[in-house]
Amino acid sequence: MSENTELIAQYAKNPPNKYEMGFFSIAHNEESRVCGDTVMVFLNIEWNKIIDYSFTWNTSIITTASASIFWESIIGMDISEILDLNIDYIVSLIWAVSPKRKHAATLAILATRNALHKYLQDWISDDFSDVLE
Repeated sequence: MSENTELIAQYAKNPPNKYEMGFFSIAHNEESRVCGDTVMVFLNIEWNKIIDYSFTWNTSIITTASASIFWESIIGMDISEILDLNIDYIVSLIWAVSPKRKHAATLAILATRNALHKYLQDWISDDFSDVLE
């Protein structure tokens, strides 16, 4: 088993922060009509930085693993930086993503960006074309 495959399996089997956070700054549900995955992200934000997250989901192994790794990586990150993240960020964290898995691998980024748009009340709604560019 390759190192990437082991990492994916580990995060998919035991994703950190899998629960509905009691206190949060914003929550957002995102669904991929392409792969059928659904994720609800809960973000706690202070001073425009992500300080904590949790999530609930009905997702594939790839979505679960990439979401867990992504959310761990954005703790302490400024929300303005997160709004610019796309598939290249996932690739830099873990692996190259096959064309069939791009929607699954970027669902967490899309959910987070849309949660942040709600938090900022900027009336923007991103879609997969914004994170797959």
